[in-house]
Amino acid sequence: MKQAFNLRLATETIAKDAQELGVSIEELENISIKVSAEIIQQPALQLVLTYQVTLPSQILANQFNWPTWQQTQVNFTDYLWEETCLECFIAGSKIVRCKTDDEDIVARHQTEPYKIPFQQATAYIEINANPDGRYALYQFESYRNPAALPPLPLYETDETTRASINWRNCKELADISGENPLSSTPTVVQTPFRYGRSFSLPITQLPNQQYAIANIMIEQIHPCVILWFGKTDLYFASGHASPPDFHNRDYWPNFEL
Repeated sequence: MKQAFNLRLATETIAKDAQELGVSIEELENISIKVSAEIIQQPALQLVLTYQVTLPSQILANQFNWPTWQQTQVNFTDYLWEETCLECFIAGSKIVRCKTDDEDIVARHQTEPYKIPFQQATAYIEINANPDGRYALYQFESYRNPAALPPLPLYETDETTRASINWRNCKELADISGENPLSSTPTVVQTPFRYGRSFSLPITQLPNQQYAIANIMIEQIHPCVILWFGKTDLYFASGHASPPDFHNRDYWPNFEL
């Protein structure tokens, strides 16, 4: 079960960005970002997000801020959007888990242990991940609400444990742009220049082939990326508001796994 996304560059400032970076507008338009969202069952039920970035020129690769993944960097960190950031927004109805000692009520809900409240599909989750291993997960009740910065962390269903991500295959993905991580001998890679990261989040299966992260049913999913080249930041998503606004759900695809 996999859903694929081709991200495109927000173009409001593309002429200025190209001038700053010393490349053509066409080169910026040819930056390719592909994201896949996949549900896997083993070793546990997870949503896997894989990001693949392809740059069309050496000039862009030389300026690209893409840090090496390090185990020691893996921790919850705020304000990651101020650097190269792999992001994903997930929206859906907030679910209420039935908790009761009444055996009759429990029995009635054994096949449907979740209730959807009357306020539908306004809550959402924001995931931030830096290629070096740092990450953050936030929760919002509605559009940019609460408005506090940094945003409120997302908690697991126990409401006390901060949600986290699990990095996957990072030794293999750490430097696919310039070296073969399985070889001790560096290999020269011709253009295009490729970079990638993959991470997963634990999910819960609901009735009717639906899934949830923490207490949010997955109904929309919006992978997006901020890439920094020196002091120039570029924004990528499958669809853009004007000016770019990753939080605008009018541009979020439906979750179709």
